[in-house]
Amino acid sequence: MKKRLLFGLVILIILVVIFSGMMLFKDKQYAWISISVAVLACVPFFLQFEKRNNDIKKLVLIAVMVSLSVISRIIFTPLPGFKPVTALVVITAMYFGSEAGFMTGALSAVISNFYFGQGPWTPFQMLIWGLIGFFGGVFAKRLLESKFDLAMYGVLSGIVFSSAMDTWSVLWVDGSFNVSRFLTTVIASSQFMIIYAVSNVIFLLLFSKPIGKFLDRIKTKFQL
Repeated sequence: MKKRLLFGLVILIILVVIFSGMMLFKDKQYAWISISVAVLACVPFFLQFEKRNNDIKKLVLIAVMVSLSVISRIIFTPLPGFKPVTALVVITAMYFGSEAGFMTGALSAVISNFYFGQGPWTPFQMLIWGLIGFFGGVFAKRLLESKFDLAMYGVLSGIVFSSAMDTWSVLWVDGSFNVSRFLTTVIASSQFMIIYAVSNVIFLLLFSKPIGKFLDRIKTKFQL
């Protein structure tokens, strides 16, 4: 019941932000509204995670996975789009659940951006990577049982992340959603989307088994 009230309250606040943003912000109304909505959408996940009886060992493990994700993003800087971040986020979600996946994705974005640069795009990246992690936990059973499903989830994650950031770019430039600019942006960034989707598949297939075994042993040993 409390969880429903929390999500209901956040939805109400989001609606208020949307309508007030349309009144207060003019040229950049949709851009600023999208930032606010992205931030607010993250709130329930963080609050729900905080209310759970999370063992300190689980929090430390999530911190380790976030650190690996951040470091890997920095190491692969010379290869734009070719990053293990999504794979590490999804693997965390597969073995420790949706909330852990969301936390890993969201924190990976905000912490790594201290190196890559913070900006209005950060909340959007937090939300998208967080949701990729969240749904990775929702479909964990299928992803664990089928390499094909795991590969397809990697491809889908690449398409969703790239398309979402293209949407954000259009909103920020035009202040509204311009279909022609969006299509132009998608075409221009299609190479990045393909590389990102392929890298997701490669890293998921490479890392899911060895890291998964490690995480499984930790779950068993510490009863997480």
